[in-house]
Amino acid sequence: MLDSYALDCGVNQRGERGVPSRVEIECMISELLAILFPGYLKDMPLEGRDVKGYVAKKLESFATQLRSTIIRTVSDKSSKQNVSDIDPEAVVESFLQRLPEIRGELALDVEAAFNGDPAARSCEEVIACYPSILAISIHRVAHELFLQGIPLIPRMMSEYAHRLTGIDIHPGAKIGLRFFIDHGTGTVIGETTEIGNNVRLYHGVTLGALSLPKKNTRSLVGAKRHPTLEDDVIVYSGATILGGETVIGKGSIIGGNVWITESVPERTNVALSNQTLAFRGNEYKMADFSI
Repeated sequence: MLDSYALDCGVNQRGERGVPSRVEIECMISELLAILFPGYLKDMPLEGRDVKGYVAKKLESFATQLRSTIIRTVSDKSSKQNVSDIDPEAVVESFLQRLPEIRGELALDVEAAFNGDPAARSCEEVIACYPSILAISIHRVAHELFLQGIPLIPRMMSEYAHRLTGIDIHPGAKIGLRFFIDHGTGTVIGETTEIGNNVRLYHGVTLGALSLPKKNTRSLVGAKRHPTLEDDVIVYSGATILGGETVIGKGSIIGGNVWITESVPERTNVALSNQTLAFRGNEYKMADFSI
């Protein structure tokens, strides 16, 4: 093993450790969720407390963790991103200033989930139980850091959410207000996806890229590779929508299991056709069952 460590094969972290550990990322997210949704995690509700002192302590703890992690990450000499002009203090300050707005956006996401799912009995249930709220909460945080050019940390946050919820949202994706993923498992949203307001997805939806060239894929970094969903779009389970030039027009409804690689006009319903279900008695063997 020691001999293998001596080889520069791309899997070693040399010198000062610039890559945060998963534990660090998870601790930061835990602190932040306690700030965004006070009373829903390990902390007691705010009633009867010194709210100002409580919030100040939580913010200070989170800011310290975030600042330390950013400083170490941007000082990593092995990073291929240009991070020389990143000011960790300014990033942390800007991020903290954005937290009230992020909370407002999440309140609208919770409202969209509650209004969009008859199974939800309360907003409290939505926050405590729905995986999409956890995934979008972490995404809105990770996206803010992504916009400021912070390497690695946003992606690690999004992958933590992916592991917890089965919902894979790249931190670069732009997502509008009142966003809801019903159930959510298996949903994939690519880096350059753009989603408008009042959009609802169901489980197993893929918003992805078309086939990439076998050579020179690095030339596509930053290019628009994933689709755009305009306001008020609904996409049902199992649908696959691919390509950076693909735009799903406002108010359109995309049926389950469809495959789309070109744009859809506004207020259009898209569904598979000519599907036939065959029902036969159970005396038939599976080999005799055909559609």
